[in-house]
Amino acid sequence: MAAIKLVYIGGGSSRGAGTMASILSHGKEFDGSEIVIQDVNPDRLHAVETIARKIARAQGLDITITSTTDRRAALTDADAVLASFRPGDFAARALDERIPLKHGVIGQETQGPGGFFMSLRSIHIYEDIIRDLDAVAPNAVIFNYTNPVNIVSQAVTRFTDRTIWSMCEGPIVFPKTVLTAAGLDPEKADVVMAGVNHNCWSYEHTYEGQDLMPLLDDAWEARKDDPSLSVHAKRMLRLATTMRSVPSDYFQYYYFREEVLRELQGARTTRAEDLLAALPGYWQHYEEQMRVDVPELDPARSRGGIHELELAIDVMSAYYNDKSARLPVNLPNVGGALPGFDEDVVVEMWCTVDGRGVRPLPQKPLPHAVRGLVQQLAEFQYLAAEAAWKGTRADGIRALAANPMVPTLAVAEELYDEMAYAHRAYLPERLLK
Repeated sequence: MAAIKLVYIGGGSSRGAGTMASILSHGKEFDGSEIVIQDVNPDRLHAVETIARKIARAQGLDITITSTTDRRAALTDADAVLASFRPGDFAARALDERIPLKHGVIGQETQGPGGFFMSLRSIHIYEDIIRDLDAVAPNAVIFNYTNPVNIVSQAVTRFTDRTIWSMCEGPIVFPKTVLTAAGLDPEKADVVMAGVNHNCWSYEHTYEGQDLMPLLDDAWEARKDDPSLSVHAKRMLRLATTMRSVPSDYFQYYYFREEVLRELQGARTTRAEDLLAALPGYWQHYEEQMRVDVPELDPARSRGGIHELELAIDVMSAYYNDKSARLPVNLPNVGGALPGFDEDVVVEMWCTVDGRGVRPLPQKPLPHAVRGLVQQLAEFQYLAAEAAWKGTRADGIRALAANPMVPTLAVAEELYDEMAYAHRAYLPERLLK
């Protein structure tokens, strides 16, 4: 079993307790390891550390768990860095979602203007993390869950020599939306997706060994007027049958833009505002679990459930324990593994992970009907990463204007200036000029 030093940056978040529970559910794969939980809030760090240590003790694990607000001290001699943090917390996300709606634009916290500004904030922190790693842990591998994972990875891989593998469960969970909407059993399907994070499509899709599309066609005809089917499920089923490919759920923001925009503008609260209202309940639950001998996290009272960042842990375990696994990872398209995308563009695809690292499995091109939008999103990702790492206001506006959700240059300029001002405490000065 791999004995490593793992540093969890952002471990004091509302997902921290669930993530530690997830890591410890794989504890025997990491016996003898040291885990350092790092964040900026000492009280919440203490809560997560206390819960984690009690879980580890109850499971009889040989894992040392500590916490600190000192990031450089935490990273010293690290083997692995698990990064999942949100600069500005949910209050910043609320601005990412709310401000664009004033301009008739969907904010979307990972792929829209909201995601763009989150990338500016996240990558600003990453610059400091990279400096710390270069100084105290030159060989550490970054396992990234900080959003937007594609833009973060694009910046780090393009402008540094660090190894960073970013993860998202999307290619695993997105097919379930369409399959369930069609009344099919996801366990009987084999759907292989690729693209850029949160915006991938299937290039192979079978059900019990046969082409999935005729079954989706039949389901759409039978269920398109079914009132029991949610609006979102109906949209995804319709999109799959029209484009002849299984989509990411996030494509609703492009192919059903006007409907989704009206829904968001008419809603009383945004998703971030709902989460802000729920946060006290999560922390109350964690405080309760701190006081018991054997914590048992309630999925209904834990942010994101109790098995957070599971995919990153699977990748980490396969790598450090040298056990081959087939998993989706975001990494540069070296060798043109995914046809139609530049070699230095970070793409999301199924890979083999083992002690030698992460290597893409053979990929097929995305269907022509869907490839163009994904390529446009990849170009936006490339520009956004450049603006975040070394750009100015002009670079930021150019990137934002390339985002498919932003309709005109004037809107890009207005959005950029208002959002940059709102987030100025979390941005470098060069992006405000």
